[in-house]
Amino acid sequence: MKQIIRITKIFRFEMAHALSGHNGLCRHIHGHSYQLEVTIGGEPDNTPGHSGEGMVLDFAGLKAIVQQEIILPLDHALMLKNGGIPPFAENDSELFGKIVWVPWQPTCENMVLDFSRRIISKLPERVELCSLKLYETDTSYAEWYASDNL
Repeated sequence: MKQIIRITKIFRFEMAHALSGHNGLCRHIHGHSYQLEVTIGGEPDNTPGHSGEGMVLDFAGLKAIVQQEIILPLDHALMLKNGGIPPFAENDSELFGKIVWVPWQPTCENMVLDFSRRIISKLPERVELCSLKLYETDTSYAEWYASDNL
């Protein structure tokens, strides 16, 4: 019988975005202190003498994946939907040096979908991404569950 265990690690990063064409305040450039909860699952590796004995995945391994795929490229960045460099950014390459262009509207919902694909592509075969929860504010978040996306 399989013994599946889930583990969760929480990450924080700062990022700005704007929702082009939106009819509310979010059409303006603004920032958030994001919190990302990443839950993975699998059977603990109980190979005697293995450095990860008893673990689904070392928390350090999960941290390395999320840091590389999400935190490093996005922390203190400005995320915008594809459409060219805004005129205000052309004259100040230092101030606007970290713009991340995406082909979709940079909503919390679309970000969590993108994050799921990035993380899944880097996990070991025996480990599964179970869920993501991306907080945009203390009271607002988007969730992704593997069970909803079979």
